Amino acid sequence: MKRLGLSVVILLICGLTMGGEKKMEENIKWLGHSSILIEKDGKNIYVDPWKIKGGKADLILITHSHYDHCSVDDINKIADEKTTVIATPDSLAKVSKGIKKTISPGVEIDLGWVKITGVPAYNLNKQFHPKSNNWVGYIIRFADTSIYIAGDTDFIPEMKNIKADIVILPVGGAYTMTAEEAAQAVNTIKPKISIPIHFGDIVGSRTDAEKFASLVKGAQVKILTNMR
Repeated sequence: MKRLGLSVVILLICGLTMGGEKKMEENIKWLGHSSILIEKDGKNIYVDPWKIKGGKADLILITHSHYDHCSVDDINKIADEKTTVIATPDSLAKVSKGIKKTISPGVEIDLGWVKITGVPAYNLNKQFHPKSNNWVGYIIRFADTSIYIAGDTDFIPEMKNIKADIVILPVGGAYTMTAEEAAQAVNTIKPKISIPIHFGDIVGSRTDAEKFASLVKGAQVKILTNMR
């Protein structure tokens, strides 16, 4: 694990469009709310598992310590002693299983088969996710494609420098970006594919996802079916 300056992180993130995004899109499953499963070469990456049925995780990424993102019960359903769990310090303190690795904005963790970079995630006009907490979104980089998972955040200035093939971001409003703000983020980042999440449970509805889709320019929008 190594700490990188944010400017270096942004440079590493830029230019990673290598043509694998279409195939990868087919291997991204939405498990409701902000829970994501990414299947890659026989390995399973779970992001913020919550209210899930179960499974087997090779890697778990936790964006922050709120109960609907850092759910110990759900982590225990899918983790064993060989599972790598990457999370912010306050989240990791709750976790008892797996190989634990701490992340914060500007930190990169290279697992060989995948590189994980923490990027900022915070609110601008509300206090649910303060910048001072150092909570994160993630850039997940494989050899052939890159995925940006925004975490619980508003459309923050740092997003203007992020580049990724696929972006997955909240659209439900209230605690995060609205559909309009999320579309602005996508139109700024200019990925090939964008996926809305964080709706349909606690806050937001499919209407928010559809409004987001209507406002995105250039990128393909994929509204996933809840696989929970």
